[in-house]
Amino acid sequence: MTSAHSASSSVLVSDSFTELRFIYGTAWKKDRTKGLVELALENGFRAVDTAAQPRHYQEEEVGRGIRAWLSKRGDGGGVRERGDIYVQTKYTTPAGQDLNNMPYDPSEPLETQIRTSVASSLRNLRPQEDSDENSYLDCVLLHSPLPTINQTIQAWKILETYVPDRIRALGISNVTLPVLQAIQESSTIKPSVVQNRFYPQTRYDGPLRAFCREQGISYQSFWTLTGNPHLLRSEPVSSLAQAANVGTATALYAFVMDLDIMVLNGTTSANHMREDLDGIRKARDWAIANGSEWERMRRVFEHCILPL
Repeated sequence: MTSAHSASSSVLVSDSFTELRFIYGTAWKKDRTKGLVELALENGFRAVDTAAQPRHYQEEEVGRGIRAWLSKRGDGGGVRERGDIYVQTKYTTPAGQDLNNMPYDPSEPLETQIRTSVASSLRNLRPQEDSDENSYLDCVLLHSPLPTINQTIQAWKILETYVPDRIRALGISNVTLPVLQAIQESSTIKPSVVQNRFYPQTRYDGPLRAFCREQGISYQSFWTLTGNPHLLRSEPVSSLAQAANVGTATALYAFVMDLDIMVLNGTTSANHMREDLDGIRKARDWAIANGSEWERMRRVFEHCILPL
C-alpha cells in the first residue's frame, strides 16, 4: 500500500507550529465561555472557533475572552496583537437557530439576515472594547448548506462582498462533496475551509478530503474523539501513546493532524489544554526520531479509516 504522505512530508513531523493545528471550540460553554477562551489562549491555542448561534455558542463572550487575553502583556512583556490569533465564526440559517434568541429577524430577506449576522459577529468579536471600526474576521463559514444549491450560492455571493476587508476568507461546515464542488465552481472567492464531522458515518470524508487537498482547502474536524471510540482503542493509537508517552486522545489527534486536518478541541481543563499541545510536540519529536516505526503506525491508522 502506498501512503498518501511520506514521513518527510508529514504534517506532524514538519516545522509547522503545531498549536495552530488545533482550533479551540467554544460550543456549549455557556457562562464559562469568556474564561475558557482566555484560558485556552493563555495556554497556547492560537485559533478560536465560534458561531452567531446563541442556541449553542456565546459569541459575545468569546469576544470578551479574546479582548481579555489581548489586554495582557505576552511572554517577555510584548504587546499582543489581534493578528497573533485566528478567529472564525459562522452564519447559521434559521433552521439551526433558537427562534426566540437569534442575531437577525428570520422574516427578513436572506441578504438582510446575513448582513445583520455578520455585523453582530464583527461587533461581538472586536479586538478593542470601545470600537468595532477595526474589527475583522479571519473566516466566516456557512454553518450548513441552505435548502437549495441556488440559495447556498446566493448566501456565498453575499459573504464574498466582505472579502478581504472585513472577512479574510470563507468556508462551509456540514457539507457534502457535491455541494462543495458547486460552490467551488460558482464562486469568485473560493472556499478556504471545510469543517465536518470526522467519523465513520461519512466514511471519514475520504473523497471530500482529497478534493480539499487538490483545491488547497483546509479541512477541519469535529467530533474527533466523541465520534471515534474505536479509533481510541486501535493498535496504532495505543502504540503511539505508549511509545511517545502521551495520552490516547493526543495520539489520535496526532494521526488525524498527519492527514492535513486541523482539529477542533473544546477541552475545559487547563491541564488537558497543556497536555494536548505539549503531547502533539512530543509525538512529533518521537516520529522524527523513529521514522520507520512511525511510518508503520501511520499506514495502519490510514487502513483503520478506509471505507468498508
